[in-house]
Amino acid sequence: MKKKKRKYTQEFKEEAVHLIAEQGYQIIEATRNLGVYGNMLERWKRQIEGAGEDAPGSQGGTVMLAELNHLRKENKR
Repeated sequence: MKKKKRKYTQEFKEEAVHLIAEQGYQIIEATRNLGVYGNMLERWKRQIEGAGEDAPGSQGGTVMLAELNHLRKENKR
């Protein structure tokens, strides 16, 4: 039986990278919690950090993630 390839949204990838880049999670801990492989997470991190100003961890990305988190909290209210 062939395993179905899982697809992850860009938002999921960015949040996963945010866990290790901004919140200090170890890659192994984040992979266990998210159910993804470590090499995938490392690849996402390289891709996102190489994406330029909008990448998490850069000045623009940090501001965008803070705003995103703020808007999510507002939506929950």
